[in-house]
Amino acid sequence: MASDGRVEGGIAESTLHLLRTGGPRAVTVEAVAAHSGIAKTTIYRRHPNRRDMLSSALSAVASPEPLEPDTDAAHQLRWLIDHAVGTIDSGIGFGGFAAMLTDDDPEFTAVFRNILAGQRAQLSAVIDSAKASGSMRPDIDNATLIDAIVGAYIAERARTGQVADGWRERLVALFWPIVHMP
Repeated sequence: MASDGRVEGGIAESTLHLLRTGGPRAVTVEAVAAHSGIAKTTIYRRHPNRRDMLSSALSAVASPEPLEPDTDAAHQLRWLIDHAVGTIDSGIGFGGFAAMLTDDDPEFTAVFRNILAGQRAQLSAVIDSAKASGSMRPDIDNATLIDAIVGAYIAERARTGQVADGWRERLVALFWPIVHMP
């Protein structure tokens, strides 16, 4: 018998795969069961409905590992970039993002916006910590910085159809003079 962690991981992996490849409407308990090979009854024992299944899978992606307290400023910025875009990149994909923008699946949109609020609070806490340590300017607006990172990521994908190698370092080079406290 598979461990609870492996079962939950299989459910989450299939949920995210279906979301990235087919959009939120492709994510049903039946589709996750078919993709993962995990029985519907097992899925329903862990998740009473689709919304809970989506929320669980997306929460795991949107919950970044905390930074070490002695992380230098440049690595803080790289961490922020990686985690600001990670929920799209590793989570919902651009199909899910488009569905959220168009409110194609209101249940999914509500779940994802709720998860984004929690993720943004975590990202904002990292910015606040960097400000408190003196590695980021104290006048940086947290929400605007996060939005600028995510917007740059979306623009890169829209412009070229992919996110090019070196994109993160180009973004670090652009933002570093703005956020860094010399």
